[in-house]
Amino acid sequence: MRLLVCCVVALVLLAGCVAPSAVGPDQQRTQTPDSAAVATDEAAETEAAISQRSTGPWGSDPVIVAVSAPSDGRNYTMLVEAATTYWETEDSRYLGYEIDYEVQSNATNPDLIVSFGPEVPGCSGHNEAAGCAPYITDGSQIDRPIEVYIKTGFSNDSTTEIVAHELGHTLGLAHGDEPTRLMNSTSRLYTLPQINATDRPFPWTHTDFAVYIDDSDARDPDGSREQVEQALDYYEDGSEGMPDNLTFRYVSDPADADIAISFTDTSPCGPDAGSCASIGGYDPDGDGALETYDGLRIVLVDLETDAVGWHVGYWVAHYFGAEADSEKPEPFRSATYEERRSEWWA
Repeated sequence: MRLLVCCVVALVLLAGCVAPSAVGPDQQRTQTPDSAAVATDEAAETEAAISQRSTGPWGSDPVIVAVSAPSDGRNYTMLVEAATTYWETEDSRYLGYEIDYEVQSNATNPDLIVSFGPEVPGCSGHNEAAGCAPYITDGSQIDRPIEVYIKTGFSNDSTTEIVAHELGHTLGLAHGDEPTRLMNSTSRLYTLPQINATDRPFPWTHTDFAVYIDDSDARDPDGSREQVEQALDYYEDGSEGMPDNLTFRYVSDPADADIAISFTDTSPCGPDAGSCASIGGYDPDGDGALETYDGLRIVLVDLETDAVGWHVGYWVAHYFGAEADSEKPEPFRSATYEERRSEWWA
């Protein structure tokens, strides 16, 4: 019975699991043989079994690898070749035996098939698996063709890593075996290039926002809170260039907040700045730029109470997709000192 070894993606992390073998209802537990029987079995070990230990479960002949992949313009065969070349280069170091592959994308009678698709089927019930392969330590476990499943959508480097990881299982390596960088149950994966947040019309994955207000250092806590609420109501009621289904709810724990607003009389924002903001999010393609946002922090610096709403509204527009002032709703384009302190939301 073969064990299936899967790798599960959480955000951009690769986490692994091993499916346990089960004793079926028609199977009976056998007794452990006595020492004499064990000695007899070991003495009767065949030359073929000894040869298998020295050559690995696949034997000495080249392993013919076929590739089953979608017609989406990517060269999946090249990625499989890169993974097989890795093991051919590092076999004596990590396997203790030699392995030889021949990648023939359309092989008619392959030993192993690497199948690419949007989902990885049948890997211990894990719907987010990035790859799945049988864990093979003995030639008797091989029923040709063996199939390895790889999820599409990852970068070339990450895809090659997933293929090499899964091939490692078919070569007898478990999670945590050397090379641990490759065979660890967790690994960072990157997707194919995605649109950066700054190029998206709306760079969040949801339109319902939890808001935390820390007004402990505000000049007028009640008045400042009212200003914040007026600014967010402006967006909730519909504003130019913004989604028309925005909602905001207030929370008492900053850890629960998508948007956190605080007040200070000591500026972290730079000289003469009345406010500043920072953004957090995700970079799944690893290009150094966020693709989506998940946390906005707005700091208001010793502001007069009647200017609080304008500054909050400005930063909300900025990080809701209107980075350029010309793209922001009209009140935030070129407001004067007086206009910032007016009831601009009315």
